[in-house]
Amino acid sequence: MSIWSKLSALFRGAAHDGAQTVVDANALRILDQEIRDADSAQAKARDELAKMVARRRSLETEVGQLTDQVRKYESSARAAMAKGDQTLALEVAQRIADLEKEAGQKGGQMTELRASEEKMRTIITQTDSKIEALRREIEMVKVNESVQKAQAAVISRSGSASGVVGSAADSLKRIKERQSVREEQFRLHNEAEERRTGADLDAKLAAAGILPGGGGAEDVLARLMAPKDEALPAPMLAIEDKAKVAKDGSDA
Repeated sequence: MSIWSKLSALFRGAAHDGAQTVVDANALRILDQEIRDADSAQAKARDELAKMVARRRSLETEVGQLTDQVRKYESSARAAMAKGDQTLALEVAQRIADLEKEAGQKGGQMTELRASEEKMRTIITQTDSKIEALRREIEMVKVNESVQKAQAAVISRSGSASGVVGSAADSLKRIKERQSVREEQFRLHNEAEERRTGADLDAKLAAAGILPGGGGAEDVLARLMAPKDEALPAPMLAIEDKAKVAKDGSDA
């Protein structure tokens, strides 16, 4: 196969694949149109059946009329023969023969039309059943298509929501990490400030009961019940000692 033949085959294959893709993408629309086409064909078939029935009924009427004429001419032929008019009787008999021949031909056509009617009715009924069954199947396919599209949309939204939730969780984690870092910075800053002002040492002394003013109500009552010198807290005793020394020095 030459290169041009291969390219031609390739282009035909691509065109076929493209056309098949379009057909698949519009399958439901195509099915709906095919159903409409089938309904139109059925309507035409019913019109043809109606015309056939009308023609057959017209033939029945004509055959009935011919039969009536035959009966009339039979009476006339008998009357002519009764009068001895053989020539007139033969003429009437010929007319009867012609009428019977015509009635027989139209009767044959009528029989054929009746058989065709029955066949066409059967075909129309069967086709109607097939179209109705196909229509129900198409409706089911449409329902399934709608359900699957809804499911696909839910899955798509769920996947998107999962991505959003995951992103939000990551953002929340980073915020918590930043807050933890800031809290640690605040704690270190407070510790440094307490060391600078001595607040940390005062807190330790107060916890050990050493820091002046660190006693409670029981300590105050105990101090008030003690002897005068012992009742004063240590800082006050130190102040009084200094005052005594200064006084003794001036008296000397």
